[in-house]
Amino acid sequence: MELLAPAGTIEAFEAAVESGADAIYIGAPAFNARALARHFSLTEVAAMIDHAHKNRVKVYLAMNSLMKEEEIGKAVEELAALEALKADALIVQDLGISYLARKFFPGLRLHASTLMGAHNSLNVRQFSEMDFKRVVLAREMTLAEIGQIHTQCPVELEVFVHGALCFAYSGLCLFSSYLGGKSGLRGRCVQPCRRRYTWGAKGRGAGAPAGYLFSMNDLAGLELIPQLRQAGVSSLKIEGRMRSAQYVGSVVKAYRLALDNPATPAVLAEAKELLEQAMGRKPSLGYFKKAQPADIIAPQHSGNIGLFLGKTEKVTANRAQMTLKEPLRVGDRLRIHQEGSGERQSFTLKGLWQGKVALEQAKAGSKVQVDLPPGAQWGDSLYKVDIGERSRQAAKNGIQPGLFSKKVANLVDPRKLAQIAHFLGKPVTRPTTVKSREERPARGQVQTRGQVQGQAQGRRSVPQVQLPLEWWLKIDDFESLKVQLPTPPSRLVITLSRHTFAQYGRQQKRLTPYRRRLVWALPPVILEADLEFYREAIGHLRSGGYNAWQIGHIGQRLLFETAAPMPAEPGAESAPAGRKKGRPGQPPPERLLLFGDYTLNVLNSMSVQTLAGLGLSNVQLAIETDRRNLFDVFGHKNALPMGMTIYGLPPLFTARLASPFFKYDQPLISPKGEVIVLKQCWGQTVAVADQPFSLVPYSVEFAGRGVAYGVVDLSHMHPRPDELVVAFRQSGQPGRGGRRLNTFNYTGTLL
Repeated sequence: MELLAPAGTIEAFEAAVESGADAIYIGAPAFNARALARHFSLTEVAAMIDHAHKNRVKVYLAMNSLMKEEEIGKAVEELAALEALKADALIVQDLGISYLARKFFPGLRLHASTLMGAHNSLNVRQFSEMDFKRVVLAREMTLAEIGQIHTQCPVELEVFVHGALCFAYSGLCLFSSYLGGKSGLRGRCVQPCRRRYTWGAKGRGAGAPAGYLFSMNDLAGLELIPQLRQAGVSSLKIEGRMRSAQYVGSVVKAYRLALDNPATPAVLAEAKELLEQAMGRKPSLGYFKKAQPADIIAPQHSGNIGLFLGKTEKVTANRAQMTLKEPLRVGDRLRIHQEGSGERQSFTLKGLWQGKVALEQAKAGSKVQVDLPPGAQWGDSLYKVDIGERSRQAAKNGIQPGLFSKKVANLVDPRKLAQIAHFLGKPVTRPTTVKSREERPARGQVQTRGQVQGQAQGRRSVPQVQLPLEWWLKIDDFESLKVQLPTPPSRLVITLSRHTFAQYGRQQKRLTPYRRRLVWALPPVILEADLEFYREAIGHLRSGGYNAWQIGHIGQRLLFETAAPMPAEPGAESAPAGRKKGRPGQPPPERLLLFGDYTLNVLNSMSVQTLAGLGLSNVQLAIETDRRNLFDVFGHKNALPMGMTIYGLPPLFTARLASPFFKYDQPLISPKGEVIVLKQCWGQTVAVADQPFSLVPYSVEFAGRGVAYGVVDLSHMHPRPDELVVAFRQSGQPGRGGRRLNTFNYTGTLL
């Protein structure tokens, strides 16, 4: 098996090479999912690839963040450069980036990022059919599930074997984005899951202890290497592009020892000792052994990396008194965890004191004063994350990017870029813009209903409770059909689950008014064990004549592979599988329609091109988009009609874990006063906000821009009878309780 190491700095890169990595992954300069780290320049990338290849080590570039429309030109330039530099592979999340790479840069080998949500064999097979040579599996997979996928999918499998774990399924976490526009899918996650939450309910759940309920322990799969090999894993991946060179070196050495000396107890003990020096979080086996592991979260601990030094006992002028639980010296890298707010800050220790005497170092048990950054308070926790002496040693590196300046300057053929720009109709030398400043409102400025109606000559005035664009109603429980409808929806979308399928068997008459307008929707996560239920349910519903389906993951289109009817020849009749043809003279049944949910994470027109090529009939724009990106995407003709979710409680995160200390349907409050509620849906744990978000007041603006439909989603809610009437009457007015409802990122900026 390949040992794949991370590197976020040149020092960490060199440590990975020296410690025995077979391959190293680094962030592409502008599109990687660790955008909070410093970007490498192309000259640095060129120097690292040269250094690695001389040592027979491969280099993979993580170009795995979502791409906005205005970034297409920059992405083309970067892809051209990486192909010319002969990167060994490109790790991709965005369907648009994969489209550009396949179409224009065939020399690039593509790996499907874990952010693409490969959590079952269908998803993996779909990526294989899209010419991905390797798939990075979701971190939530068990060894048994990995083995099942390997037997069914002829593609390399890569798994994370060591390092940080996200609480949520990668690719489905909107938590950071919803709370401030810093998207985890674009590499800017502020990790709200690492904060301390408090139960805020009365009654059931009241009095439950507050804690770090979503802060995962680190993954440590060293002892499972033989089982991972047997399960068919091709590459063992270490997480840690934000970690130090010392951490990377220690972890890579440990896994190199274990790989090279299987079944040797003394070597395994040495490897474990190296991992202890790496100063990670408390170790766990993750999901490898159990789908519901008990040791994956310790809610009483903050989940910070490093050695716990103790709590601050007194803070005066940014200097705190404390009793050390571990040795400490000036120059060590520390992290302070502010217990009141949940915020964390890393820094290098500048001063260490005993009374008025300055110290260079202090032993465990010593009572000392330490210099801290501003904002520290009594009771904050302090952790040591790296050792100063090792940091200084790691600063010596032999990689010299300056030697590659000339090579990089002449790397890309401008004629090829010009040809691609002509084909795409987009410049590749600067961010694309679609509308001039005069043609669109300033950011933060809303076009009023009257302004847009005045621009559209001849458009009739819209009744107060009617949307000016086609609207779809989405539900996950038949009880939601009791709500008052201000106007009939164009489509009724029902999420298919064991619950709704059972309801369907009892309440088919309720669906009679929607017979020709009904869409069955698949949830974004379908685990391997649940695939058989969905195959059978889909077959049953299709035989009943339901031809319109919404998929939550691109791999779900394969569920319709065998059951889908063949396209009819002109003038010929066709029927869905299991359904008899009509009498002569009757119109033929409609063909299978596949719609894309917002969970396909479409932020640009190139992603729409990919989905059109895969046979979808329409798709929703990503729910976290901002206004400027929406204007850019809709500024030209797209390959498919596109809609938007404009009202609802979208899952802020979706997780496999259903911990016994979770209290479902009870509010949880963050240190910043943010309120979320945990729910169980489609066999998963999801978190939603306590109030719906609403873009209904902007529906006139959407209609004017060409949005094909707006989805009003009552999923995860117990809607009031007048829920929709109130929502449709908002039109910019305050929401419930006199407050405006959240607009997600639409009126702000998606970072």
